[in-house]
Amino acid sequence: MSAVQLLLVPLALWALQASLCHGACVEVDSDTDAVVNQGFKLGCISCKMRGEVPAEATVEWSFMPKGESEFTKIYSYEDLMSDIPDERFYERLDWNGSKKTKDLQDGSIYILNVTWNDTGTYRCIFNRTLTFTSYEFHTNATKIVNLNVVPRLTRGIASILSEVMMYVTIIGLQVWLVVEMIYCYRKISAQGEEALRESALKNGSKRRIALDSPSTLLHFTLSSRLPL
Repeated sequence: MSAVQLLLVPLALWALQASLCHGACVEVDSDTDAVVNQGFKLGCISCKMRGEVPAEATVEWSFMPKGESEFTKIYSYEDLMSDIPDERFYERLDWNGSKKTKDLQDGSIYILNVTWNDTGTYRCIFNRTLTFTSYEFHTNATKIVNLNVVPRLTRGIASILSEVMMYVTIIGLQVWLVVEMIYCYRKISAQGEEALRESALKNGSKRRIALDSPSTLLHFTLSSRLPL
């Protein structure tokens, strides 16, 4: 196998692993700053611990305005159908979670035309039923989003530094990968050259042994004494 082929094998395995992991569920916290008169996504993700087990889930959203102490149900999603019981959010909430499945893992919703009155605490509750061979297991998960409505979105220092560090990390990993590929290529090439040198030395040694053998010397002596 050539050096190039040896380098392509780990790259192919890495690409295959990346494609298999593409559909993985990752829980990410929701953004918390919404701009007035614009749309905003309330994120709510709850991943299954056993991805291979079939399940069904429902999602319920509640809202507690700033300064109040009780939650009010504003949205529910069940059996691919949504319901908005609160008049304050009527025709202003859209489902933005898992599509065309009852096995919900993303229960995010989208607020249209955010108002100042939308400031407050939002609670997302996942009710999930896992179906095993001989029984069902019920579980729930709760996510809290403290929403702050602002006139315009400003980026904080932490956000800027985080983005810069992300790009630095990506570039660093790419440079490291290139260096590793060059190192592996040179190492494999050096091993190939060393093998060729050893093979040449072995062939040379065998040739010298054959020339120094008694039968070869006798043949050479007799040939030199024969008249021309």
